[in-house]
Amino acid sequence: MTGSSADWVIEVLSPARMAPYLAQTNGDVDAAFRLYQWNLSVCTAFYDPLHWLEVAARNAMHDVLRDHFGTEFWWQKVQLVGTWQAKVERVEAQLKERFTPAGRTMTADDVVAELNFGFWVSLVTRGNSYDRTLWVPALHRAFPNFSDGRRRKLHDELNPVRLFRNRIMHYEPIFNRRLLDYHRDIYRLLGYLSTKLKAETRRLDRVPQVLAERPDLGGA
Repeated sequence: MTGSSADWVIEVLSPARMAPYLAQTNGDVDAAFRLYQWNLSVCTAFYDPLHWLEVAARNAMHDVLRDHFGTEFWWQKVQLVGTWQAKVERVEAQLKERFTPAGRTMTADDVVAELNFGFWVSLVTRGNSYDRTLWVPALHRAFPNFSDGRRRKLHDELNPVRLFRNRIMHYEPIFNRRLLDYHRDIYRLLGYLSTKLKAETRRLDRVPQVLAERPDLGGA
C-alpha cells in the first residue's frame, strides 16, 4: 500500500477505528488494512448462523407465549420488567403511526420483527421475575433440547452471543475474540431450538472457511 493509499484508509476509517488493527500489526498500515478486510469477511460469515439463531429463537418464543396466553399480542397480558414494557408500547405506537395513514392494520408479526434480540434474551434474564409467569408455563418449550431446565443457565449462554452479535452489527473488531468458541456456542443454542435447524445452518455455514483464510501478517 502506498503512502497516499495508507492516508486514505486512515482518513476514511478514522485513526480511532484503525487503532486496534494497527496495534495488532505493529503499526503496519498495509497489514492492518488486510486484517480489517478479513474482519469484515468473518463478520459477514457469522451473520448467517446468527441470523438463524435470532430469528428462530424469537419466533419460537413468540409462538409458545402466544399459545399460552391465547393471543398474538401476548405482551399485553403480562407485566414486562424494566424498560421493556415501554419499549414494546413505543414500537406499537410507531407502527400504528406508520401504518394508519396507509390504511394498514398493525399485526403482532410487525411488532415481533421490530423487537431486538436484547428483548427476547431479557425474557430469560436471571434478575427478572418471569419464572412463574413465562418460563415454567411456556417459555421452556421454545427450547425443547435444553436439558438443564434453568432459565438462568440459558441466559448465561444466550447473552454473550447477543453481545457478540451486537459487535458484528456495529462493525466492531472481532478478530481478537474467541471466534471458534462463539461459533461453537451459537451451534449449541441452535441445537436447543431444533436439531434440524442446527444441521441445516451448518450446511450453509461459511465461518470455518473464512477463519482458515485469516491473513498471515508475517512479522507485523
